[in-house]
This record gives sequence, structure tokens and C-alpha cells, in this order.
Amino acid sequence: MKMRHIGLLVVFLLGIWGGNTVIKIQAENGAQAIKTTTTLNQDMSEFTLPDLNGVKHNITEWQGNVIILNFWATWCPPCQKETPLFVDLQEEYGKRGVQFIGVAIDDPQKVVDFTDTYGVNYPMLVGAEDAISIAKQYGNRFGSLPYTVVINRQGKISYIQNGELKRDIAEKTINTLL
Repeated sequence: MKMRHIGLLVVFLLGIWGGNTVIKIQAENGAQAIKTTTTLNQDMSEFTLPDLNGVKHNITEWQGNVIILNFWATWCPPCQKETPLFVDLQEEYGKRGVQFIGVAIDDPQKVVDFTDTYGVNYPMLVGAEDAISIAKQYGNRFGSLPYTVVINRQGKISYIQNGELKRDIAEKTINTLL
């Protein structure tokens, strides 16, 4: 057995005995996704935040779609790197009921400039302390960015990505929920 598999087994078993199952997945590209059963399969947390025009939106507006909820900031290099991917995936999967939603933990004017530069084609919500609190409700205990939560059509959390979401993982996750 490879050392990585032994490490995964130990993390899994410790999580079970501790009452909180934690499964750490090492992707081929080296990215790590952390899944916790205390968050997975739970109902999405309802919240309301303003968009870039100050109009408030509730997350339930998009219920019935596969929701890719991405917490990010303009100053975050991995966030900058994954934004063009999200624009492409929104274009490709949007007609099939996939909705990307950005939650920027940043200054609204910086977010406007960023979204204009990157041609963001999905809803962008903005918050500061509120957005950090919402991210914690979705399992982001340490406030890391980017942080992405995938919610199925029934409003249940299906996948969590701590750190940059790569295309192969995003497409595999989306396709299992369509």
C-alpha cells in the first residue's frame, strides 16, 4: 500500500472514531478537496447578499439548479486563476441548469473592475463580514479562499472544494448532478 493511501485511511478512521468523518482526497494534479459528512448532504444555508448594483438576492432564487457557490476575493491568485474557468463552465453548462454564483469578500468597486476585466457571466454577490460568516455556515471554518460549494438541484450540499477548483473535478462533479 502506498503511503498516501495509508494516510488517507488513518485520516478516515480517526474521523470516524472522533464522530466527525473527514475524507481528504488528493487529486492527480496535487489539489486537495476536503469533504466532511457534517456538511455534505445537508440543506444549503439560506442567505441574502447584495449584487454589484446593490440589489439583494437570496440563494433560494437559484434553487432547482445545480449551484456552484464560490467564495473568493480579487486579491487571491487562485481565485483569479479559476474565474475564467467558471466563465467557460457557466457558458457551457448554464443551459442545462447549472448556476455559478460568486460571493466576493472584497470591496465592491474592486469586484466591479475584476468582473468587467474577466467578463464574468454569472451573478456576483458582495459581502464583507456577512460573506465570511456565510462561508463558515457552509463549512469554511478557517476562512480560506477560494472556497467552493456545489449544491444539487434538491438544495443539498454535494461537494466542497477548499482551494482552487480544477476543470476535471468541476466537470466530473457537475456531470454527476445533471
